[in-house]
Amino acid sequence: MVRKINNNHNYNSNHNNPWSKGCLPCSEYHYEYTACNSQGSRWRVAVPHNPGLCTGLPDPIKGTKCSFSCKAGEFLDMKNQSCMPCAEGTYSLGTGIRFDEWDELPHGFDNKATNLEIDYSFSESLGNCSLSTWSLKGDYIASNTDECTATLVYAVNLKQSGTVSFEYIYQDSSIVFEFFIQNDQCQPTVEDWDLNCLCFEHLQVELSQGNNVLFWRTTAFSVWSKTPKPVLVRNIEITGVAFTSECFPCKAGTYTAKLGSSFCQPCPANSYSSKTATSCHQCEPAMYSEPGSASCKPRPACTDKDYFYTHTACDTNGETQLMYKWAEPKICSEELPGSVELPASGVKTTCPPCNPGFFKTNTSSCEPCPYGSYSNGSGCINCTVGTEPALGFEYKWWNTLPANMETTVLNGVLSAVSGWEVAGDYIYTAAGASDNDFMILTLVIPGFSSPQSVMEDSESKEIARITFVFETICSMSCELYFMVGVNSRTNTPVETWIGSKGKQSYTYIIEKNATMSFTWAFQRTAYHEPVGTITSWGTFYSWPAPQLSFLWGVPSLSNSTSFLVGPSFTTKGLKYFHHFNISLCGNHGRKMATCTDNVTDMHILGKETEFSKSTSSYVCQSIIVPSDVMAYKSVVSSQPVSLADRFVGVTRETTLDNITSFPDYFPAENVGLPDVIFFYRSSDVTQTCSAGRATAIRVRCDPLKPHSGVLSVPSKCPEGTCDGCTFHFLWETVEACPLCSADDYHAIISACVGGIQRTTYVWREPKLCSGGISLPDQKVSICKSMDFWLKVGISAGTCAAILLTAMTCYFWKKNQKLEYKYSKLVMNSSAKDSELPAADSCAIMEGEDAEDDLIFTSKNSLFGKIRAFTTKVRCFVRPSLHV
Repeated sequence: MVRKINNNHNYNSNHNNPWSKGCLPCSEYHYEYTACNSQGSRWRVAVPHNPGLCTGLPDPIKGTKCSFSCKAGEFLDMKNQSCMPCAEGTYSLGTGIRFDEWDELPHGFDNKATNLEIDYSFSESLGNCSLSTWSLKGDYIASNTDECTATLVYAVNLKQSGTVSFEYIYQDSSIVFEFFIQNDQCQPTVEDWDLNCLCFEHLQVELSQGNNVLFWRTTAFSVWSKTPKPVLVRNIEITGVAFTSECFPCKAGTYTAKLGSSFCQPCPANSYSSKTATSCHQCEPAMYSEPGSASCKPRPACTDKDYFYTHTACDTNGETQLMYKWAEPKICSEELPGSVELPASGVKTTCPPCNPGFFKTNTSSCEPCPYGSYSNGSGCINCTVGTEPALGFEYKWWNTLPANMETTVLNGVLSAVSGWEVAGDYIYTAAGASDNDFMILTLVIPGFSSPQSVMEDSESKEIARITFVFETICSMSCELYFMVGVNSRTNTPVETWIGSKGKQSYTYIIEKNATMSFTWAFQRTAYHEPVGTITSWGTFYSWPAPQLSFLWGVPSLSNSTSFLVGPSFTTKGLKYFHHFNISLCGNHGRKMATCTDNVTDMHILGKETEFSKSTSSYVCQSIIVPSDVMAYKSVVSSQPVSLADRFVGVTRETTLDNITSFPDYFPAENVGLPDVIFFYRSSDVTQTCSAGRATAIRVRCDPLKPHSGVLSVPSKCPEGTCDGCTFHFLWETVEACPLCSADDYHAIISACVGGIQRTTYVWREPKLCSGGISLPDQKVSICKSMDFWLKVGISAGTCAAILLTAMTCYFWKKNQKLEYKYSKLVMNSSAKDSELPAADSCAIMEGEDAEDDLIFTSKNSLFGKIRAFTTKVRCFVRPSLHV
C-alpha cells in the first residue's frame, strides 16, 4: 500500500531551492501522493529513496482524484498514473489488500496482550501476559489459550466504502472471541459466530469511508484441566483503500500463469512452488507433497495402516467380496525396504445378517420391515394385537454404509474421500493424508415418533436416545468428537475423548423432536496413528419412571433457584464463579433449571434464545465470569453441563441407587428432624465419570429462612463435588418443615393478679414446623388473689387456736375432778363399819355434790356461779341420823 505525505512536505525540487548548489542529482526515487484536500484532489510528488538533499527530481504534478481506483488484477502505475495489469506470479485486489502469509507479522499490524483482572490480591500468580499474544503459524494466526487478553489490531484509512473479510475456526466456547471496529460511526461488535465448526468459515463486514481500526480480541477462561482450542484466523482481506501501486507476489505453494490475476492458485498434490511462481514443479517419484506445498517430503514405506478394506454389496448367493484399497491420496512407497504390499482382493465371505428392523430381499439386500412389524434381522414378524413397534435404528452389522449416513474427510474444506470404512461388525476410520484431517461420519434422523403410550406430561422430556459403543487406539495424541446438530444448524460438540480409550458405551438423550444430525469426528496429530472404531449403536425410546408422591411437599420449590459459589481463581488470577441452577421437582414434568452459554451472542440484542447453547435439567452448572473482570457489557456464562436429568428418588436414608449423601458434609444442629434427601442422575458420561454424574440434595427444615431459603455446598468441597462426579447440596428453607400441630407448642400460666389469670401458648424450641395450625389465642380466667386467701388462713388459724385453748382448759378441769373423786372414793372405802352410810341421794347428780362445787368453784367464776346456783335450787341436805 502506498504511503501518504502531507501537503506541506518539503519537496526536493531544484526550483527556487537555495540549497541546490553543490547537491548531487537524485538517481533513485519513487512517487507518492499528497494527502487529499477538501476538494478531493491531490498531487503526485517524487520522494528520494535515501534521506538527504539531492537535485534533479521531477516536478510535482496534479494527481488522480482521491476516489480513483483500479480493478482487481491491476495496479496503479504512478509514473503515468494509469492502471496496469499485474504480471505473472503476482496478483492484486484492485482496491484492496490481502494478508495470507503469517510467517511474520505483516506491516501495519499490532499484536499485544493485556490482563484485565481487577483483583490484584492474586498478583503473584498472574504470570506474564506479554507472551500470550496471537501466534504466527505460517498460513494462519492462532489466538492465545490462557486467561490473558490477546488483541490483534490493524488500522486502515479507506478512500471509499469497503469491506473486511477473513476466515476463521472457532471451536471452543471457553474462549471469548470478539471482532469489532472503531470508526466514526462507532460500528458495533460482530459476534454472530459459527461456533464449533471444524472447517474455516468466512465472515465479511462492511466498512465506512475514513479511518477504521480493526480488532480481533480473545480471552480464554476455561477452569477445567483441558486447554481450550485456539481461534484460528487466515486470509484477511480489506477493500476500499482506493488503489494499490504494486501487485503482491504469490506466496510459496501457489502460482498464477496469467496477467492481471486477482488471486493465486494452490499447487496440486505432489508438486511445489516458490514465491512469485508462474507454475508448479513436480516432486521426484520418491517424494510427495500436499496441495499448496512449498516443498516436497520423502515418501515413507507403506504399512498396513496405509490401506483399508471394504465389502461389496451382497450378491444373489448372499456373499460379499473383500476389497483392499490404498488410502487416497497415496503417499507411501511400496519400493522401500520393509514396505508391505496391498493384499489380494476378491475373497468371498458370507454376508452378515441384516440389522434389526430390516429383512433380506431376494436380491440379498436389506430393506426395512413394513409398519406394524419387527425383526431381529432375519425376517419380519407382525406385532401382536394391542401392541406397537418400538421404532428406531440399531446398526450391528456394517456391510455397507446405511442410506442415512455419509462420510468424508475434512481438512479446511470438505473432501470426496471416505473418512470411515465399514468392516463387517464395526466401522473404522481410514488413513488420512494429513495430521490435521478430520474423519467425519454423520448420521441424519429427520424426526422422531414416540410411542403413543408415552404421555406428554411425563416427568422426563426424553424423546429418544442414541447409544454407541466405541474404542480409540492411538500411539500418540488423538481426539474423537461426538457432535449434535438440530434442524441443520452447526453441530455442537457434546463430548470429546482424548487419547486411547478402551471399548465403552456412550448414551445421549434427545429432548427435542426435530431433524437431528449426529457427527463423529476423529483427528490424529501424528501420521500413521491407529484408528478409532465404532462397533454398534442404536436410537431407542425411553419410558419415563413414575413420579413419587410425598406425605409433605415443597410447593414453592417447584420453580428454579440459582446461586453462585466462589469466587475462584485460575492460575493467572482470572476470577470466576460456579453457577448452579436447581429445580427440585420440576414443574408438571418440565425440568426448570436452565444453564446457558452466551459467549457467542452476549451482545446481540433481540437474538432468539434457541440459538444459544443451553442445558435444561433438574440441576445444571455453568461458569460465570463477571462483567467487570472481562470488561464486557454483561457477564459471561459458559460451559453449561447437566448434573441431574433423571430423578432417582427421595428418602431420609443417606444412600439410594449407589449414590451416597455423607452426613458429615452438612452437620446438623438439630437431630430431632432428619433431612430429606433427593437423588438424581445425569446421563452425560465423561472420561472421569464413566457412569455419568450424580447429585444429592439435602433439604433441611429451617423456619428462619423463608421462601426459597439458602443453598450451600460442602465446606470441604467448595465446587460442590469432591470427586468430580457426585455433587452435594444443602437446601435450608422453611418450606422443608412439616406442618405445625398441637404437639409443637405448650402453655404458660401466669400468676393471679387482681383476680385475673392468663394462659399463653408458645412454640417449643427449636421450632421445626411451618404452616399447619396456628397458636391458640391467650386465655383469661377469674381467680382468687393471694391477699384473700391469706386473710382466710389467718382467721381460720386464730379460730382454731382459740378452740384448741378452750378444749385444753376444759379437759384439764375434767381431769382434776376425776382425781378428786378417786381420792374421796378411797377415803370412803376405809371408813368404820359403825358409821352409818351416807344418804343414798341428796337429789344431787353424781359428780355434782355441793362439796365438790365448794372446793372447785371457790373462785366463783361466772361459769361456776351459774352451776352452783342451779345446784342449790334443785337439792337440799338432810341431817345424818346416828343410832
